[in-house]
Amino acid sequence: MAKQLLTTTISAPGFLGINTQESSVDLASGYALEAFNCVIDKFGRIGARKGYQYKHTSNVDLGSNNVEFLFEIPETGDVLVGGNNKLFVLASGASTLTTSTVRNDTNSADITYNITGNDWSASSIVYGEGPDISPHAYVCQSSHEPLVFHKLGASHGHSGSYGFNKLSDCGTVPTVYTTPSDFKPNVVLGAYGRTWWADITGDEQTVYFSALLDGSNLSTGDSGYLSLVDVFPNGDQIVGLAAHNGFLIIFGRRNIAIYSNPIDVTSLTLADLITNVGCIARDSIVNTGTDVMFLSDTGVRSIARVIQEKSAPINDISFNIRDDLVQYVESQGTTKIKIKAAYYPRDAFYILSIPNSTYVFCFDLRARLENGAARATIWDSIKPTALHTTYSGVLLLGKAGYVAEYKNYLDGVEEDGTTTNATTYKLSYYTNHFDLGAPTSLKFLKKANFTVIGGVGQNVFVKYGFDYVASYKSLPKKLSAGSVSEYNNEDNLYEYNDTVAPIAEYSSGLLLEEVRSNLGGSGSIIQLGFEADIDQNPLSIQKIDVYVKTGKTV
Repeated sequence: MAKQLLTTTISAPGFLGINTQESSVDLASGYALEAFNCVIDKFGRIGARKGYQYKHTSNVDLGSNNVEFLFEIPETGDVLVGGNNKLFVLASGASTLTTSTVRNDTNSADITYNITGNDWSASSIVYGEGPDISPHAYVCQSSHEPLVFHKLGASHGHSGSYGFNKLSDCGTVPTVYTTPSDFKPNVVLGAYGRTWWADITGDEQTVYFSALLDGSNLSTGDSGYLSLVDVFPNGDQIVGLAAHNGFLIIFGRRNIAIYSNPIDVTSLTLADLITNVGCIARDSIVNTGTDVMFLSDTGVRSIARVIQEKSAPINDISFNIRDDLVQYVESQGTTKIKIKAAYYPRDAFYILSIPNSTYVFCFDLRARLENGAARATIWDSIKPTALHTTYSGVLLLGKAGYVAEYKNYLDGVEEDGTTTNATTYKLSYYTNHFDLGAPTSLKFLKKANFTVIGGVGQNVFVKYGFDYVASYKSLPKKLSAGSVSEYNNEDNLYEYNDTVAPIAEYSSGLLLEEVRSNLGGSGSIIQLGFEADIDQNPLSIQKIDVYVKTGKTV
């Protein structure tokens, strides 16, 4: 005989992010087994990610090919773009993408420069001091001579328009390279007033650095090199570079070397060597301002330097989804150079794109969980081929034929705001498997009420299932119509109905409403889900109230 109606509330569902690493029935209610196209919003709720809008009109030279490289020059706001084995410039505030060529040293003609890939590494520093400074961006990729993007003109005249020169035409390469065209690095970092170059074709254990305040001079002054031959064990190779807290961090595939005093290179000293942990994807290395994230062969990790001990413990921020992430990384095979990452300070997340899997892994860095992991969600439909955050905090995405900006709540909004060809995307959230503290008792599921915020007029689906069976019953619902969102102040009136009941409307115009669902079925273990078509409005889940009756012991 069924007993009295019992209720339980899942407050802030999904607040702890996805956890597929531990037993699903033992997870706290704040964990999710699925959270697709979600972020953890600023109020700690699981909510929809944003969509994207194109930044420019189409370009005939790029065509429908993927944008695979993005880099903003902070001083000018211009964005360097790579795709279809060509380089482009998206000028600050412009709505057109300009095809760029490589010029000779006097800027009198184009030179022949054969581009065979789009996997550029880029960084920037300014040349000179005081009122005479001039922004310079440095770009390189494997098997290519490095380039400099700056104001063109002989002998650092910097009087012409911005454009590309070969490094060897406007500066110098290391003296050990008697043939300048042999210097082909795959990594460049601008930091501490210098450029740092590594992963050179045929020379994968050396870091070369420029003279101070002259990133194009790699042969005179206090320029020089740093050999890792006797530092990295077992012939490990350099994958990437980072600067953090006054240190130069050199990532190998299986080791990490940390050097102090990178400004005064005469005192450059090995401060720490971390063995058996390294980086497997150059463009996964991202400085968040307080930490450095990177992808190792066991997941996403961070370097958190403890100043008092002068050591660098490693934190595994992807622990809760580690096995799934590693599986998708392995699907990338030998093309891990295509893995991209960025940090978006506005929402404090680090995202990692694995192109072959079509997944983007999103890690919220506002606060770590007790096990040191970051709260994780997954995006399965945005599929960027490049990622970059500008100096002003705009997140740029590489797409087929376009540079896009992470914004709005539709995918593929045109540059002029037209939504004709834009598409909706699906938020999908599923709870852990829960037994209400009575794993052997049969539960008759009566109702589930989802309290949501936003999502004006959007179609939603309440899902439920039992006993670990991934076959769910589905109830379609529709949220109240209107123009309510977190970003307007209009007054709107709503009528109560049997399935969607507005609870409160805040002065900001934010609508809090309850999606009520009469359910059925029974099992000893319950799982609930919530799916929504995101269509121009944000949507977050505030809480879930569950009503069950218990029956016999099974």
